Amino acid sequence: MSLGLFLAAGLSLLAGFPVAFTLAGVALIFALLGVLGGVFDPAFLSAFPSRVFGIMSNQTLIAVPVFVFMGVMLERSKLADQLLQALATIMRRIPGGLGLAVMMVGALMAASTGIVGATVVTMGLLSLPTMLRNNYNPSIATGTICAAGTLGQIIPPSIALILLADVLSNAYQQAQLTMGIFSPETISVGELFAGALLPGLALVGLYMIYLIGMAVIKPQKMPAIEHGAGEGISLWELLGLLAGPLLLILAVLGSILMGLATPTEAAAVGATGAMLLALKQEMLSLETLRTVVYQSARISAMVFMILIGASLFSLVFRGYGGDEYVQSLLLNLPGGQFGVLLTVMLVLFLLGFILDFIEITYVVIPIVGPVLLAMGMNPVWLGVMIAINLQTSFLTPPFGFSLFYLRGVAPPEVTTPEIYRGVIPFIAIQLLMLGLLALWPELATWLPNAIYS
Repeated sequence: MSLGLFLAAGLSLLAGFPVAFTLAGVALIFALLGVLGGVFDPAFLSAFPSRVFGIMSNQTLIAVPVFVFMGVMLERSKLADQLLQALATIMRRIPGGLGLAVMMVGALMAASTGIVGATVVTMGLLSLPTMLRNNYNPSIATGTICAAGTLGQIIPPSIALILLADVLSNAYQQAQLTMGIFSPETISVGELFAGALLPGLALVGLYMIYLIGMAVIKPQKMPAIEHGAGEGISLWELLGLLAGPLLLILAVLGSILMGLATPTEAAAVGATGAMLLALKQEMLSLETLRTVVYQSARISAMVFMILIGASLFSLVFRGYGGDEYVQSLLLNLPGGQFGVLLTVMLVLFLLGFILDFIEITYVVIPIVGPVLLAMGMNPVWLGVMIAINLQTSFLTPPFGFSLFYLRGVAPPEVTTPEIYRGVIPFIAIQLLMLGLLALWPELATWLPNAIYS
């Protein structure tokens, strides 16, 4: 029944039903069938109201809608458009300069908004026509945009990392209790942010090294821009544009990492800063505020509805003993700790084709997380590995979410195979980063230990 529960949910999602209602609806149907068949104890469902209340009162999750507001406000402020134009103008005479400008702005947007879909769509609308108009190879242009957009998954403050920290903290405590540690430690959002910071910046660096290499080897695919609008922009004007988002990132991330504010308080600082930036750009009006609040409410409602549906799904799955079955299966895999980790990462990678990070975080991680953490894995390192793994999945053809986002805004002359070809080098770079993290966990653990020791 537990296996059938997963299969039924997967088939329903592939059929196009809404995720939140699919998870909750399939779980209720299987619970009813189990009660009628005498194989499911309905007492498990009595825990559902307390789980919903736990989601509502979770202090960490309060940060999610505020960070969403910050991201949507920055998107509406048109700051990314001005930054891209300024950087492209400064670097116009360098082969590959426009591609590097897109990557820089994408990294800044990722760090500012933390929303993958919004970043890919925004960068696709802003930069893809410009890159194609300046004779950039369509594959390189689309690959750069997709890769830059998915950085919102790993560069803090990322909504994915906030949710992952909440789930991994519970899994870590559960793992310690099973190991006989009755005063369990926990991990915070700040620790996971600190752990993801160096790998995220390293990914940006590797992406830019690849773009520079391509510009040197095949300059005809990434030509310099000989002329364009706004050639008279000065370095001071560029610094003036960069100052706002950089100060915002430093204020939000720095206050969390230094322990000066909780994620929720830092998110409030970020939301206020985003409104001030929009005001500076003369883009803040009552109509803009109304639109941003409406969009933020829609996105937040979707996130929390998925959390509630996933909570009911995992409750029914546990009621059938599915978690014990999965744990037994993992512990009996050959290869020990490496074999278990490799299997889990492969499963998460494949699930990333059909599920968003929210469903994976709240359905799958609570099942496999305690097993991995009970084997002695560092929770921060594991969280960063999972985040980059899912980031890679969202970028991988033919089902990667980022590819669908970009396909939706790309002009008709850009073909789907060109988009697929463009992302392959960036997938290889992400796999390289996963390998480096596996060999040197200190890439993810050094900074949290240095800050929180």
